[in-house]
Amino acid sequence: MLLWSDRGRAAAWAVTAVIVGVLYVAPLAVILMAAFSSQWNGVLPSHPTLRHVADAVSGPSAEQIWASLVTGAVASLIALAAGTWAALALRPLAGRLRRILDLAFFLPSAVPSVSVGLGVLVAYSQPPLLLNGTVAIVLVVHLVLISAFAFGNVSAGLARLAPEFEQVAESLGARPGFRLRHVTLPLLTPYLLAAFSLSFALSMGELGATVMVYPPGWVTLPVGIFALTDRGDVFQGAALTVVLILVTLAVLGAMSLVPKRATAER
Repeated sequence: MLLWSDRGRAAAWAVTAVIVGVLYVAPLAVILMAAFSSQWNGVLPSHPTLRHVADAVSGPSAEQIWASLVTGAVASLIALAAGTWAALALRPLAGRLRRILDLAFFLPSAVPSVSVGLGVLVAYSQPPLLLNGTVAIVLVVHLVLISAFAFGNVSAGLARLAPEFEQVAESLGARPGFRLRHVTLPLLTPYLLAAFSLSFALSMGELGATVMVYPPGWVTLPVGIFALTDRGDVFQGAALTVVLILVTLAVLGAMSLVPKRATAER
């Protein structure tokens, strides 16, 4: 730290603890307490119960969990494939053209998600490509919103990739396709996993665009939480939020074990 005195460091840590506690820990603690309570008339909740959590993993809520998982996984895989292809295609380019194409790829993430949802809704609500009222339009919205992050992670990995490995493979007569499958992509594995994890986390929490295009039979967890809290059912909404956090962390935790397992097998 840049503070040399013990008193200054202690004050800095105290301020940091207060900021972290107020901005991060307190909201999560409130959600967790509300998920296991049925009343909240005082400073702390009362009447502990497991009913809200049980309802959050059964019935319509279970369908929302499935919808979120499928949407997040499918959209993230497509975004990873598209982002990887775009990053590899733009790799040889440089100068103004590269900057323009990079900007075009990041543009959807720079505008409000509601604008993206409205644009997709208008674009695909008329022939020849009519997707309104289908699951496909939800996947399209999520793909548009998260593809830039997948592209950014893979591009960062390619920028840090030492060219000597590919050059050695080329000098030994390896064809471009062989180099891509056996040299470039294996070296990019940590960045590919990071791109998928980030895309999945963003998809699981996406609300602004999804709420504008989702069909009645495909409600994701954020939409379900918004509907519950909008009706005043804060306790059930808190329980569903806890489920959303746990499901997302479970998938991300499983993804974080992949590089370690791959390294151990080698």
